[in-house]
Amino acid sequence: MAEKTCDLVVIGSGPGGYVAAIRAAQLKMKVMIVERDALGGVCLNWGCIPTKALLRTAEVYTNMKHAADYGLKADNVGFDLDAVVKRSRNVAGKLSGGIGYLMKKNKIEVVMGTARLEKGAGAPTVRVKTKDGEDVIKAKHVILATGARARTIPQAELEPDGKFIWTAKEAMTPDIMPKSLLVIGSGAIGIEFASFYRALGAEVTVVEMLDRILPAEDEEISGLAFKRFRKAGMKILTGATVAGLEKGKTAVKASVKTADGKVETIEAERVVLAIGITGNVENLGLEALGAKIEKGHVVVDEWLKTGVPGLYAIGDLVGPPWLAHKASHEGVICVEKIAGVAGVHPLDVTKIPGCTYSNPQIASVGMTEAKAKAAGKKVKVGRFPFNGNGKAIALGEPEGMVKTVFDETTGELLGAHMIGAEVTELIQGYAIARTMEGTEEDLMHTIFPHPTLSEMMHEAVLDAYGRVVHV
Repeated sequence: MAEKTCDLVVIGSGPGGYVAAIRAAQLKMKVMIVERDALGGVCLNWGCIPTKALLRTAEVYTNMKHAADYGLKADNVGFDLDAVVKRSRNVAGKLSGGIGYLMKKNKIEVVMGTARLEKGAGAPTVRVKTKDGEDVIKAKHVILATGARARTIPQAELEPDGKFIWTAKEAMTPDIMPKSLLVIGSGAIGIEFASFYRALGAEVTVVEMLDRILPAEDEEISGLAFKRFRKAGMKILTGATVAGLEKGKTAVKASVKTADGKVETIEAERVVLAIGITGNVENLGLEALGAKIEKGHVVVDEWLKTGVPGLYAIGDLVGPPWLAHKASHEGVICVEKIAGVAGVHPLDVTKIPGCTYSNPQIASVGMTEAKAKAAGKKVKVGRFPFNGNGKAIALGEPEGMVKTVFDETTGELLGAHMIGAEVTELIQGYAIARTMEGTEEDLMHTIFPHPTLSEMMHEAVLDAYGRVVHV
């Protein structure tokens, strides 16, 4: 048994954990990080990055099939599923290796193993079961960044089995290219997989229990997405629930209760379960320490403190929004507060942009129109269509919209919502405006380059105040 000491130990090396560790090292702390699987966590290995590699393949494949629209010829277009998956895994592997380099560069000791907490003299003591035995780490501070996993449905027949019923992990490394796919849940994860498999030719059905897909998005954007996905050939059932699955030799039959109360049978070769995630709170010793857990997530205050002296938690483990960039930002806030850095601010979730990398892409930041009104705001709303933008037309991407929501009284940008090509890149402009407390005047006076898709961001602001030019 090896006993080690440090200023900070971080449990979990995903985007929250490794960023927290690096920031602490920059602030001259002696840091250790514990990881039970692969550096980079779910995001780099089984989430954000490899799925984007798959979706890029789908985008290129779709463009190849429409080569004639661009005056090009591409005959007998096809794909090699094994090669598609291999590329995705290689991308993930390269980035995971990069995290290892960053740990060495910042002199952060990596301990590979499974951690468990127990009461210590100050902060909890961390026991790590490694391949060679056990390490005991005593630190002044402990940050939990253990992430989350896919939420499951209570019915036994709906539990993922890795064969017919997939979580995101199996959907990223499929054993076959299914001719038919049932996706349960229409949040970002479900819609991204639905978009990928539909682009490669699968007959895709999406079942959503709420009354619209992408329910976290602005209702108008959600409606446009519904139309685009239906146009692409997806079958979408909203207000519907999956009552059970009957597995056969090569496929499954799903009993789906539709919005009108009828039960519809849907047969699919594979099912993707994408109904949300729950924190990895088990087997850490949290209950014995007195840490509070609610709805599968660790409860923390605005500075990410758990209530247990010296113990903090960040990222997916502490709840929504379940986003890598949110976890990273929380890691920085947590460490800087520990170090006593001046000017640290608590996280404002309304300034966190969200992105869905489907075709079309969807992105947003801040309040939806409905939430702004529900909060008692008088709003001005601007819209600008992609078909009014020269760059979008030149790209062959004339479908989409940019929407802005302003406070009528103060001119504050309350929210922005987009659907269309490259909006996951555009949204950061509005995120900066939110962070800098920008008003309509600031955005109107900003000069946007021409020809770019970003010009639509300007026009959507102008439209909110009756000054739109190009429609």
